[in-house]
Amino acid sequence: MGGEAGASVIELSGVEKAYDSGELTVQALRSVSLVIREGEFVAIMGPSGSGKTTLLAILGCLDRPTQGSYALVGEEMSTLDETRRAHVRGERIGFVFQAYNLLPRTSAYRNVELPLIYAGVPARERRSRVLEGLSEVGLSDRADHLPTQLSGGQQQRVAVARALVMRPSVLLLDEPTGNLDSASEEEVLTLLQQVNREGATLVMVTHSNEVAERASRIVRLADGAIVSDEPVQRTLALGAR
Repeated sequence: MGGEAGASVIELSGVEKAYDSGELTVQALRSVSLVIREGEFVAIMGPSGSGKTTLLAILGCLDRPTQGSYALVGEEMSTLDETRRAHVRGERIGFVFQAYNLLPRTSAYRNVELPLIYAGVPARERRSRVLEGLSEVGLSDRADHLPTQLSGGQQQRVAVARALVMRPSVLLLDEPTGNLDSASEEEVLTLLQQVNREGATLVMVTHSNEVAERASRIVRLADGAIVSDEPVQRTLALGAR
């Protein structure tokens, strides 16, 4: 799945994250070093409290490390001011969450268009990119449908299209199939593999071994530290469900 990995998109070096809670300091991440290259599909796994959510928040520029460095496409993120960090989130990072986070009274087309409007993309280009995005996720014929008129799998595919429409450097996925039945889960995972084969870099947090095996590499956390980082066997990554 995916082609040859290219230049590094994400580089973490010695990342630590501690939270102060009254008299208690919680060490959420411990000396995390990680390189993810262009075109990789990486699953992040670990038990509750292992640091998965904290790591994803740092990768998404929603939080800063206490120590260490995080470079996204060669630019150091931990020292940026909030204005620049917000710009990076909008331009370079796509997010897909367990909850689809679609506007309920807004069509699939408009949901996908929103980030382009916020970015000031001209109307003609917006239309072209939205239609291309909906086509890529197989929902050209659902452009005018509201989220309530779509299945769970279709709603998550709209969320993927919305994340990809800005052509981000990396797509961050937080339990993207957590709310889906098995058929819809298969639909979304097949889409993510297709998006990865077309060159997108994906980082996905999941608690499910079966879901993680659809990635090309699995990074496991425990107590805030990376305890393993291994490629998925080809037969598993491409295995039929």
